[in-house]
Amino acid sequence: MSRICYITNKKTIFGIKKSNSMRKTNRRFLPNLHYHRFWLNNKKKFIKIRVSTKGIRLINKKGIENYIK
Repeated sequence: MSRICYITNKKTIFGIKKSNSMRKTNRRFLPNLHYHRFWLNNKKKFIKIRVSTKGIRLINKKGIENYIK
């Protein structure tokens, strides 16, 4: 399963890690993802989605119905 947020489309990005001796190695920056249950009032059921913490804040602010279509 890929590490992509369902709401914000954040995904893994790649960069370079530099040590004290300036040796460069590749690394990954992983998004802060969580599985979270949200209640849908119109369907009277829970849905479980993989969402970042920023996505959770957006849903709390604007509501889940604006993002789920």
